[in-house]
Amino acid sequence: MLSLDVLKESNHKIAEHSKVLSVLIRNRELCDTQVMCDIFFRYVDLVREHLNTEDRNLYQSMMIHNDADIKNTARDFMSGSVEIKRVIAQYTKRWCKKGTLRIKNHEQFISDTEDIFELVWKRIINESEHLYPAFIRAAA
Repeated sequence: MLSLDVLKESNHKIAEHSKVLSVLIRNRELCDTQVMCDIFFRYVDLVREHLNTEDRNLYQSMMIHNDADIKNTARDFMSGSVEIKRVIAQYTKRWCKKGTLRIKNHEQFISDTEDIFELVWKRIINESEHLYPAFIRAAA
């Protein structure tokens, strides 16, 4: 069984990256640097890896549990994962090309990026408050 500590550590890394990127994206010149791109794409990879880890390790055992609340929680989070992946795919299609950021409208880039950070942050909070406790109940 996957340790929830692994997922919590993953969430911590995602949160750290978003905090650093929140500062960096405000400086237009920094957005064109390789360092910024490296941090940015690492953030996107961390989010995708985290969601994929949950897909592989949490939902299956929750979906076969007798408790309807546990099943519904798993279903809701699975649906949320699909939506977050879709939103991130649209975002990267708009702002990224061949491993670099392509920013034509800096203010819109900031707004869109902050929306992604907010979406992922809300997910992290919901995981801590709802998903992980349901997973623990399912494993008991």
